Amino acid sequence: MTGVEARAIRAVAFDIDDTLTRDGRLERVAFDALWSLWDAGLVLVAATGRPLGLCDVVARHWPVHAAVGENGGGWVWRDPVSGAFHEGYADDDATRARALRRLDALRERVLSAMPHVRVTDDQRARRVDLAFDGGERARLGADERETLRALLEAEGARAIVSSVHAHAFYGDHDKATGIRAALTAATGSAVPDDAVLFVGDSGNDAPAFAAFRASAAPRNVAHWLDALPVPPRYVAEASFGAGFAEIAHTLLARRNDG
Repeated sequence: MTGVEARAIRAVAFDIDDTLTRDGRLERVAFDALWSLWDAGLVLVAATGRPLGLCDVVARHWPVHAAVGENGGGWVWRDPVSGAFHEGYADDDATRARALRRLDALRERVLSAMPHVRVTDDQRARRVDLAFDGGERARLGADERETLRALLEAEGARAIVSSVHAHAFYGDHDKATGIRAALTAATGSAVPDDAVLFVGDSGNDAPAFAAFRASAAPRNVAHWLDALPVPPRYVAEASFGAGFAEIAHTLLARRNDG
């Protein structure tokens, strides 16, 4: 990234699991890097497959302007004037209610066909999607993940696999659409795609890697490159949170280049 390109960046959107974390823990160096980006005046948006219940906490307590959850199904942001918190969704109330009924039936179908598969232990905090544990508390092999994905899609659901979970939902949203909506809500106007740097690491980040030309990943993205139609433009030398910190510091340094 050149200095001109870096200075054109107004917002940084980023995944959480295995991008800021290592073995499920937020790395200190990554959180410090977030504060550096915040202090530089950039708009920050967390974009995760994790529950919207977690996004309530992230939006309130992290140095971010908004948090997108459940792969773009919803977002939480702080009003820049009043300081009040708000939430938005990709679909209206009636559509979400119908989708949740379908997901309840889908859950029973999966557990009947694949009894060893378990829903995630954060499912209770989710509002629009159904998530199965594929690499957090339980481990599913590559063949099992593909069998699960095929089963979800056969039931008409969209299926997205991350480094830790397999997600099922009904709708057209993804991380890219969620980031755009959250940025508009948090700033009051649309932020051009070419003014956004996206940082992610796995399969559910594919829509954002494709949408935002300025993109980067920690070194551990190597495990997912074959599954990404559009790879990240820059891959850090370091992995996980240290890789995110490397990307953040590179962006800030380039912004100061003459």
